[in-house]
Amino acid sequence: MSEQFYGTGRRKTAVARVRLLPGQGTFLINGTDIEEYFGYETLKELAKSPLKLTEKLDQFDVNVNVKGGGFTGQAGAIRHGVSRALLEVDENLKPVLKRAGFLTRDSRRKERKKPGFKKARKSSQFSKR
Repeated sequence: MSEQFYGTGRRKTAVARVRLLPGQGTFLINGTDIEEYFGYETLKELAKSPLKLTEKLDQFDVNVNVKGGGFTGQAGAIRHGVSRALLEVDENLKPVLKRAGFLTRDSRRKERKKPGFKKARKSSQFSKR
């Protein structure tokens, strides 16, 4: 059996479990090809960016199981997971990935709604008289 490399990525409420296998470069997300899964080209680029940066796009087959969040959050989680899996492949890639900001967990979340406001910060229009 060929060697596998694992990485878990998270963003907002999305969690991606990434598995890298030596191969030709197929990219499957929840059993679906990345071209069909993501409608936007920018999200496809975001998910593939760690492999492009390290020039390993055609050396690994990527198998991702992702759930939670929306498309953008899932793409960010996949990027984080792929970056972590690449570290298992080669520890020498750490400076390159860290400089690009791919190893940092994006901790931003949606701010909660406050009482008396319409949204988190939006209030009703102020009237002086």
